[in-house]
Amino acid sequence: MCRKEIAYYQQLDTHQVVAWRDVSGPALIGDCPDGLCQTDLMKRFHVMDSAGQVFSGANGFVHLWRVLPAPWPLFGRVAGLPGLLQLLELAYRAFLPVRPWLQRRFR
Repeated sequence: MCRKEIAYYQQLDTHQVVAWRDVSGPALIGDCPDGLCQTDLMKRFHVMDSAGQVFSGANGFVHLWRVLPAPWPLFGRVAGLPGLLQLLELAYRAFLPVRPWLQRRFR
């Protein structure tokens, strides 16, 4: 599920504004952002901006959407509104435990 979603976003990134990194492979060991390990990166969606700041979960999606072609920046601006971002994060956290079951179910 995650791979398909990431592949979808990569197809949208026609101007290659995102430096995509596969965090599942052994090449990442020892090269994680400060304060995170590979296990942490595999549990949630993460985005690192050009200044090295890491955004996770719903906030990571908001930051990704803002740099993709239209209409995604609009979704990023709306989703980043105070209150809405917190609701999206709650929904994201509720989804995480269900995700493995969905992945098995729809393989």
